[in-house]
Amino acid sequence: MAKVFLVLFFFLLYPLNEVPLLEEGKGATVRKQAPPSGGDIKVITYNIRWRSGNELKKIIKFFKDDPEIGGAAIMCLQEVDRRKKRSGQTNTAKLIADELGMHYAWAAPPAPKPTDEEETGVAILSVYPLSDVRRIVLPHEGPGHRRRVALGATVQLDDRKWRIYSAHSETRIAVDKKLEQFKAVLDDLARYPTDMPAIVMGDLNTWEPSADGKTSKFFTGAGLKTPFGPEATFRRRVLLVPIELKLDWVWLRGLEATNFGIDRKIEISDHWPLWTNLKFR
Repeated sequence: MAKVFLVLFFFLLYPLNEVPLLEEGKGATVRKQAPPSGGDIKVITYNIRWRSGNELKKIIKFFKDDPEIGGAAIMCLQEVDRRKKRSGQTNTAKLIADELGMHYAWAAPPAPKPTDEEETGVAILSVYPLSDVRRIVLPHEGPGHRRRVALGATVQLDDRKWRIYSAHSETRIAVDKKLEQFKAVLDDLARYPTDMPAIVMGDLNTWEPSADGKTSKFFTGAGLKTPFGPEATFRRRVLLVPIELKLDWVWLRGLEATNFGIDRKIEISDHWPLWTNLKFR
């Protein structure tokens, strides 16, 4: 009875269109932090395309055991649902954090209409505690007034803080407007010291012919670099024809990639996960 009362109180306090779209927490048991001194830190980014049920269980198993993406210390995920009908009312970020023993933060943009379910979100999961977590609603609407969001958080490794971003840009807007969405992320990064290591990861939806070059010019001009080239990170069949695109990115400041790759054997989503082993430069 007490639980029922708390649920009713929550929804009276927060109507459907006002449910908080930023959530922080940690797994029931947080696994021991990997010692960063003298070793690499593995990070991954993956658009999981709101997978749930058995598909989500498979993804979590890959996060645990896969030779390429398994055991990552920091993960940035996109299209992460929270209690939506299509994904079985699952709090996906919390479930992954429980299974992997990690801290997590999740954020979503506002729904197009007050009566709509919340939009799908982005998440950051880390074996290190997250601080200064910020939800960034990206400028420019997509179809049907749809919005997209990025999420920033700070982790501390040894005596140095790193700034981490998980971003999900809009698909159906002009490339120059996408650059303004990227700028919203870097505007948040500008609040921190210029010598602070930073990682911007996520699905930037750079599918247009000019998007790859413009995106690279934008981030390199801001002092970031990526170990990845123009390799495809997304595949979908359209009328039985496979379409491959470069949509997902890892951008680094003050960090060196010692190894990296795209895990193409994992085909649960229409995106492939990207992994990178990093050390402080």
